[in-house]
Amino acid sequence: MTLVQQSGPEVETLDGSPDATGTRVEGRTPWQLFWGRFRHDWVALSALAWVILLVVSSILAPLFVRFVSHHGPNDIRPELSNEFNIPIIGPSKVFWGGVDQPGRDVFVRTLYGARTSLQVALVATAISVVIGLALGLFGGYFGGKTDTFTSRLTDIFLALPVFLIAIGISASCGVSIDGCLGGVLKPGVGLVTLIIALFGWTYIARIVRGQTLSLREREFVEAARATGFGRMHIMFREILPNLVAPLIVYTTLLIPVNIIFEASLSYLGVGIPPGTPSWGRMISEATDGQLYRFAWWMLLFPGMMLVLTTLAFNLVGDALRDALDPKSSR
Repeated sequence: MTLVQQSGPEVETLDGSPDATGTRVEGRTPWQLFWGRFRHDWVALSALAWVILLVVSSILAPLFVRFVSHHGPNDIRPELSNEFNIPIIGPSKVFWGGVDQPGRDVFVRTLYGARTSLQVALVATAISVVIGLALGLFGGYFGGKTDTFTSRLTDIFLALPVFLIAIGISASCGVSIDGCLGGVLKPGVGLVTLIIALFGWTYIARIVRGQTLSLREREFVEAARATGFGRMHIMFREILPNLVAPLIVYTTLLIPVNIIFEASLSYLGVGIPPGTPSWGRMISEATDGQLYRFAWWMLLFPGMMLVLTTLAFNLVGDALRDALDPKSSR
């Protein structure tokens, strides 16, 4: 509870009633303090509005195709390219984003690409947070051999050439439709999501471990031990709530990293399969044979969406970090 003095000398009443001098003191909850800082950052609010608009647009993409454009993301119109196999229709009333080389609607594919990127990034981030939180929390609280094991495991994953290994796994499992490991891992959104999540938990584990090492020595944890509460109660009822703020901040910063990761794999042809729209694959198709020199819209729309989306998530993450930090002067 934070005291906010509106006028007069400093007082210590907590119920909001006037004191002897007539001064009224109001209490603010942590949420009110957070929102009071966050809402004054118009850049972060604009970025948050873009993220919300992107999510809503990607969810409503099938309705847009059905009632507005009437062109599916994989509808091929070869007559929309000339004899040199170059798209001849740019942005227009019918095709808002023009058409690509096979004659598909670029704007519609960009909307569906947003669905792919957000699905991969959000699910992979959620899995990474769960893994990193579990390893960091248990290692930081129990210490000893548990902490040594989780820390060395984190170090091993941090030392790996993540991108090269991701390319190798994705390429190996994407050779045929049967995938690998007896069909357990098949090419598609699920495989890319699993690969990204496999390597995305390391920094979360380190952050949680460091915070847990500090929190386990605090007075409220010692009081819980003295009261007779068990280890599980202390970890999940006393320490975990104090990890929410840094987890929220790092999660919002990890999402754009995973979006770029997925786009990079798709750009190299080892990520999302051709049948599923992806910003990375769309950019790759636009740069193939320098096709963007004649059909600039093929590169503009997916590239612009990729840049704006990652920038928006980063801006929101920075603003959350400042708003959740009680020592911030912003």
